[in-house]
Amino acid sequence: MLVQKQPLMRALRRSQTSLGSNNSTGSPSSPSSSSSWIHLRSVLFIVASSSSSPVTSDRGSLKSPWSRRRRKHALLAKQWKSLFDVDGKLSDGGIKFLKKIRTGGVEPSIRAEVWPFLLGMYDVKSSKKERDTVKAQKRKKYVELRKQCCQISKRGERSFKLKESSENNSNEDGGDNISQVLDSPTLDEASSAASRPSVSAELVEEEEEHDGGVITNEDISDEAETGSSEDSDSSEDSSEDTKPLLGSTETEDNNNNPYDRSDSTLKKPETGTTSCKSENFATWQRIIRLDAVRANSEWIVYSPSQAAVSEAKAQQLAESVGLKDFDHLEPCRIYHAARLVAILEAYALYDTEIGYCQGMSDLLSPIISVIEEDHVAFWCFVGFMRKARHNFRLDEVGIRRQLNIVSKIIKGKDSHLYKHLEKLQAEDCFFVYRMVVVLFRRELTFEQTLCLWEVMWADQAAIRAGIVRSAWRRMRLRAPPTDDLLLYAIAACVLQRRKMIIENYSSMDEIMRECNSMAGCLDVWKLLDDAHDLVVTLHDKI
Repeated sequence: MLVQKQPLMRALRRSQTSLGSNNSTGSPSSPSSSSSWIHLRSVLFIVASSSSSPVTSDRGSLKSPWSRRRRKHALLAKQWKSLFDVDGKLSDGGIKFLKKIRTGGVEPSIRAEVWPFLLGMYDVKSSKKERDTVKAQKRKKYVELRKQCCQISKRGERSFKLKESSENNSNEDGGDNISQVLDSPTLDEASSAASRPSVSAELVEEEEEHDGGVITNEDISDEAETGSSEDSDSSEDSSEDTKPLLGSTETEDNNNNPYDRSDSTLKKPETGTTSCKSENFATWQRIIRLDAVRANSEWIVYSPSQAAVSEAKAQQLAESVGLKDFDHLEPCRIYHAARLVAILEAYALYDTEIGYCQGMSDLLSPIISVIEEDHVAFWCFVGFMRKARHNFRLDEVGIRRQLNIVSKIIKGKDSHLYKHLEKLQAEDCFFVYRMVVVLFRRELTFEQTLCLWEVMWADQAAIRAGIVRSAWRRMRLRAPPTDDLLLYAIAACVLQRRKMIIENYSSMDEIMRECNSMAGCLDVWKLLDDAHDLVVTLHDKI
């Protein structure tokens, strides 16, 4: 049991991973131990209690957009369509659009259309023509990533066979780097032969909603055969389509997407130093497949079309991505797991600094439940991970920063509670670790999670669009959008339970036990209301 404040990674090393690996004493940042560390790292899931005590303060004239008295209905399909002008642009630069979502969320029937705007795939100021161009480019890049995943997998299988036949060559074959594989002159030939059956869900003759066409394996074959000539003629930056996206800071269309410019977090690896090894990719694959099969089925009632998928289609997709041990699952869960595998593998290749860590599947699962096109779901996930990726860094910086902010919020709002946490050596707020890592996914229901995330994404989209210093501040009816709304919500959750924590908890063990009663007992809009109170009071001080 944790009864003293300890470094985060030391506590994580102590927990068992789903793979049952042995503990390692190596530094997680050391290249020589990074592969074994992937096995050791697992998410520490700790929850807080459900008893509540209202957070009170004098807000002055500022009123919460989420209070019961002022809460508005979600953005409806009719309202959504009315927001666009004749060129397909959102009126007033998206201000009304983001305000509406921030106060009520999004109607489920239009989430697949709205989320790409919230998550930065589309600029909120873009036209229909510009979005069509972006979507085509993004689809092409996603297909290329899937081809590269297939090539690496095939190369890994060959290396494994060579290791078995020749011990002398084991180190050389097993240490081949992904960049060498992807830069191989035989990439196009190999990907043409190997990638067709395993590109992704949308490559199994799935109808595209907006294009009105069916993507078949023959289409992928044609792309593989003609890809290089198309790349050379398409646009000035289309040459990057065929390059490995190994932790690149920029995407191909970054000149048109302010999200990429304003929130670049991925770092380009230095040649020969930070390129990811194929053994790491193989490790990510194994963990991804295990986590995908274990994904819960809460999403099914919210996605009837995917819930009705045929057994043949589910089996075909599962086999194409190498999914195993899924015989106990019904077709819709097999299909869902296979989509998780395809997109998470592509992301691991896109951002090799992070790769894959447990908990990332929890963030992707709701996205693919709503968005049926894999390439759109992938780029929405990339947008989501621009900020969330820091939760999975091995150097702890992202998690430490966020826990520190939660601690500061609690200290600034309630010094009595903070002093009690200090007595318990819990002032680092490590007990909310799980809430931070998977963004309340385990504490809220599926629908509540989507509501919270949509409000959070609307805040972040407003910041990207530069709305923060104009519309919201002039109106003085709401607190300004913040990148850290989630952290204020987490702090509000703790503050709601201040009385119980102060009066009943005298050790870290008791906090841990009591925390388990929170899941399923939260009112997401009350939580947002209290979070707003904290933003108004402390935003300029934190």
